[in-house]
Amino acid sequence: MPEAAPTQATIGDSEFDRDTALTRREPGVYDIDLSDGWTIINAVNGGYLLAVLGRALADALPHADPFTVSAHYLTASQPGPAVVRTSVLRSGRTLSTGQASLLQYDEQGREVERIRVLASYGDLDALPDDVRTTALPPAIPPMGQCFGPQDSPAPIPGSSAITDRLMIKLDPATLGWALGAPSGKGEMRAWFGLADGRDADPLSLLLAVDALPPTAFELGIKGWVPTVELTVHVRSRPAPGPLRISVTTRNLAGGFLEEDAEVWDSADRLVAQSRQLARVRLG
Repeated sequence: MPEAAPTQATIGDSEFDRDTALTRREPGVYDIDLSDGWTIINAVNGGYLLAVLGRALADALPHADPFTVSAHYLTASQPGPAVVRTSVLRSGRTLSTGQASLLQYDEQGREVERIRVLASYGDLDALPDDVRTTALPPAIPPMGQCFGPQDSPAPIPGSSAITDRLMIKLDPATLGWALGAPSGKGEMRAWFGLADGRDADPLSLLLAVDALPPTAFELGIKGWVPTVELTVHVRSRPAPGPLRISVTTRNLAGGFLEEDAEVWDSADRLVAQSRQLARVRLG
């Protein structure tokens, strides 16, 4: 008999949902065990962490959808227990604003703040349909002509547990770094989804903007590129199907670079944008 087709995970019932789920200890305070399944090298991925904080704020605020989220990454997070503390700063009719901090404990049992977030939430379904834009979806070859970590004969530098949880198919034009011939252009483009087939939603977009290999790789720079600050704008609820992500860097100076990301859905809508400042280790 032919093998049964794998079951596609649904929103609310996937590994991403389980690993970002929090337990409310008291109003505004949440406990979570950060999964080691979302690590890059030894640190927990910043997009996964942003989704954790985003889920906490969705519970704490009167609105459920992130519109703009700005995060400062203070210290590297590690898999294991963490606490998220939130506060409501403003509650309006169409937008509410809150802040959240994720904390872990050091060897002496003292709290160490890992991330601090300021965010505004609203209702994406209440937005008007009027769109006026000059932005265009990224030109990426069909998925069958793109390549992911599983296609590499050797481990891709910097890849680790998180790659097993993502569906990433990179545009060959941005894969020179993996072949030892980086293009020198700060560009990365890919098809993107969750490996278990769960469709994207506003919270998973917070992961998507920080999920591709660093653009620094195509600039000929290897190693960890830790995020200092990341701001995400969620523009629309994504349609079902794979996403397309384009990330560009125009300026590296003083050991820091910016990454500008656009996320497009299967209906050719720009559903999220982000900019982050990241540190690079030169030499």
